[in-house]
Amino acid sequence: MKAALFEYVRPATLEEGIRLLAEAPGSAKVMGGSQSLGPMLNLRLARPKRVVDVTALPEMREVALQGGVIRIGAAVTHAEIEDGVFPLLRGTLLQTVASGIAYRAIRNRGTVAGSLAHADPAADWVLTMTALAARIELAGATGSRMVPMERFMLGAYTTELAEGELISAVHVPQLGDDARWGYSKFCRKTGEFAEASCCAVFDPGRAFARVVVGALDGAPQALPAIASAVAESGALPSRTEIDKALAAAAPGKDAIDRKLMTAAVLRCLEQAVGKEKLQ
Repeated sequence: MKAALFEYVRPATLEEGIRLLAEAPGSAKVMGGSQSLGPMLNLRLARPKRVVDVTALPEMREVALQGGVIRIGAAVTHAEIEDGVFPLLRGTLLQTVASGIAYRAIRNRGTVAGSLAHADPAADWVLTMTALAARIELAGATGSRMVPMERFMLGAYTTELAEGELISAVHVPQLGDDARWGYSKFCRKTGEFAEASCCAVFDPGRAFARVVVGALDGAPQALPAIASAVAESGALPSRTEIDKALAAAAPGKDAIDRKLMTAAVLRCLEQAVGKEKLQ
């Protein structure tokens, strides 16, 4: 199919983009890499009267360090993170995750904020930003506001974004030199969405420990008992301990799903902890 008729606009500034959204309340969509919106337009699942393309906005194309927090512009692509275009993101968890998203053609155009705004439960950035305790910067006609990632995704394909708002940046805490992390997911084949996934981050300098599972029916879920145990002992938990934690976090999953999830958690923690104990 082909998309229904719409007006395509490409603002020169963030302020202009917000104004264009406000002028068409309820009938405008923001376009990033269009890897999610594009198919929805072609299938006519989305029929906006106006599409606002924000990919060229200078304010949304930058990565900067601000007081121990890395601000990632909303229009930064997966491929730019994967390729180390921004020095602040080289050798980080984000670079590892970006390199495993879908296929290279999608990574070339897909954006971090576009993935978060789409809020697919199986998406890599949804899980990763939750594990990192990222904050989402939202901009609208009434100003900007910050929303913790744990509160941003309300459910499958449902977010905190209000009418006329867009994601302008993602704020990620800069990890310390002694931080450890892991990321693991299971896909039927390379490039497809995950059927089970897990991200773990341990940053002793900030007393931060988080283990989060994704590819659920809704938003990612943390496993606080597992994170605390690993941070305190430095040892890997048993499969029984992981399975117990998953039963509480994802009670609706069947036995096969739980096995995949348990394996994803173990492999993720093996990356973070390694063969030796955490220091």
